[in-house]
Amino acid sequence: MILVIVLVLIVVGSVIFSFTSPWWFTPLASNWGAIDTTLIITFVITGIVFTAVVLFMAYAIFRYRHKEGSRADYEPENKKLEIWLTVLTSIGIIAMLAPGLIVWDQFITVPKEAKVVEVLGKQWTWAFRFPGKDGKLGTVDTRLINDENPWGLIPGDPNGQDDLLVDDSELHLPIGKPYKLLLRSTDVLHDFYVPQFRAKMDLVPGLVTYFWFTPTKIGEFEILCAELCGVAHSEMRGLVVIDEEPAFQEWLNEHPTFAQETALIEAQVSEVPNQ
Repeated sequence: MILVIVLVLIVVGSVIFSFTSPWWFTPLASNWGAIDTTLIITFVITGIVFTAVVLFMAYAIFRYRHKEGSRADYEPENKKLEIWLTVLTSIGIIAMLAPGLIVWDQFITVPKEAKVVEVLGKQWTWAFRFPGKDGKLGTVDTRLINDENPWGLIPGDPNGQDDLLVDDSELHLPIGKPYKLLLRSTDVLHDFYVPQFRAKMDLVPGLVTYFWFTPTKIGEFEILCAELCGVAHSEMRGLVVIDEEPAFQEWLNEHPTFAQETALIEAQVSEVPNQ
């Protein structure tokens, strides 16, 4: 009887904690409310299954507890029970997987009107690149990455000359505009994650990954690296600031283009006296 009471208390306590827990999703600040819905569906289904299984265990322990003179019957098969369990399990799995597949299809289908910004992750900081007036990002070559050219931009590519380079961990974006984030890493695995946006993706060396989202709230949101990337992993943080369009453009225009950055570096080199 003690075990029965313990099992019932576990179920009751778990249900109460689930509804009263102070740990819940951060306030949503993007278009990805469907991700929250998918997670809640999973919580509900697994919660129902957990409750049913544990309460059944408590019932079975109580109903079939030891009694003087009673004997257990051996029943090696029960096709009716097996069919019901197979059907119910299949329905539960489909109910959890189907919403996720639908959301994933939306997640990888970038709107045609989405603008592009590139995110560069490196131990242990973030940097960002916007296309210039031509609307095109310049091509890169990883063999060209160095201290003067951390992006690996090809100097002779005309599309890259007006690219705007943000060499700090603060990214500004305008509210209500869809953006596709191209993700690159120069060293190890990183993961660009802003909890309030829900969307996240790994940065894989040698590959360009992506995700898209539309910011829906003005404010400041912390960027986290959600992939263990070395001794200073916990310090790899940044900030996404969602602005109105005029404030965003003002911030963007404060940053140099690749051509300006290259000219500045060349000027500094030329000023160094020969030894």
